[in-house]
Formats: sequence, C-alpha cells, structure tokens
Amino acid sequence: MSSTSFDAEWAGLKEGTAAATQMRLASAAPDGGGGGGGEDLKSDQAVWNKASNDVGQLVSGIKKAQTAFEAGQKGAAVSGVDSAAAQSELYQSWKTYLDGLSAKCSALQGPMVQAGKGQVANDDALRADFTRMNDQYKDTPATGGR
Repeated sequence: MSSTSFDAEWAGLKEGTAAATQMRLASAAPDGGGGGGGEDLKSDQAVWNKASNDVGQLVSGIKKAQTAFEAGQKGAAVSGVDSAAAQSELYQSWKTYLDGLSAKCSALQGPMVQAGKGQVANDDALRADFTRMNDQYKDTPATGGR
C-alpha cells in the first residue's frame, strides 16, 4: 500500500467520522420530528422539574416492586433444595440491583433540578449580555433613510 492511498483513505475515514458524529439533541430535531427544532433551543426549568419528578416516581415504583418481590420470596426458603438456594441467590442479586437503582434515581433528582436552574440562569445571563452589547453598539442609521 502506498503512502498516498493510505493518506487519502485516512482522510476519507476522518471526514466520514466527523460527519457521523455531530451532536444532535433529540428535542431539537431540525425536521421538527422531536421537539424544539432549529435555533430556538431554550432551557426550560419546568421540563427539568418534571424529569426530576418522573425519576422520583421511578423510585416509588421500584419500592413497590421490591415489596412484592420480598413478599413472594418468603415462602421460597426451603432448605436442602438446590433450586431454592439458587432462587435465594438470584433474589439477593436482584435486591442489591434494585437497591442501587433506587438510590441512583434518588440521587439524580436534586442534580436534575439544579441543572435546569443552572441552564436557565445561563440562558438569562447570555441574553442580558447580548442585550447590553446591542444597546452599547447600535448600528448607525442608513444614509438616505431606511
């Protein structure tokens, strides 16, 4: 393989990768198929609050499932039966997983609300900065009228 063909192939691969890896927010799909669209992307505190509440509802659902799971486990502890031992091990594994998932969801709630507040504050600060700049550097009137 010659150096030139490798360089050309490498450039093509990089170009293809760069085109394929553009970040696109689902809520800002330019075709209107996902939400905001175009250049109107704005932070919305209510959306972040709802997402945080939804994660909190996941915690409630997990706790409810764990209660039912635990109740079903009570009659399964038969000693001397291999399948009961395997089932007990499986139960402990799922219990550990669900405890961790519930804790993770609980831990996400506050940061989600804070992320929304931070993004809205950032939007407001940028808007104020651009407004100040526009006020300070007004265009001169066109010669001969509008």
